[in-house]
Amino acid sequence: MITPYDVSASRFIERLAKYLKENVDEVTPPTWANIVKTGAHVEKTPQNPEWWYIRCASLLRKIYVHGPVGIEKLRAQYGGRKDYGVKPGHVAKAGGAILRKALQQLEAAGLVEKFETRGRRVTREGRKLLQELAGDLQKESVKEVQGLEKRQKGG
Repeated sequence: MITPYDVSASRFIERLAKYLKENVDEVTPPTWANIVKTGAHVEKTPQNPEWWYIRCASLLRKIYVHGPVGIEKLRAQYGGRKDYGVKPGHVAKAGGAILRKALQQLEAAGLVEKFETRGRRVTREGRKLLQELAGDLQKESVKEVQGLEKRQKGG
């Protein structure tokens, strides 16, 4: 069985974001999503208009890989270096409201659930979805490699 561990993370997150946008009605950007920064360490708002779906997909994969995981750990993982100009930069956590809202939407969709006091984990339906998407992505990757090999042999 192919899992999200076995495929490229960036391609998997792209595919999952597209799936969430098209098929999961519960996952929608809040009204404030186009004007908010993702953390104190960031200077501007996200440039990609589909950033909310990408963040939700990334969260879902991260919880699958590292779960159960809580908001504070996720804030640290999505954080970065804050620039203080001529002074040395320091680590800053990402904003928690974005992560909480995204996790609430994923919970409403039935893909994530709270697990005791240890944070959130992926539900059975969520694991099934992630493994199906990973399997499809793996099949496409194999076809691409086979096509590349044919072109190299024939060329």
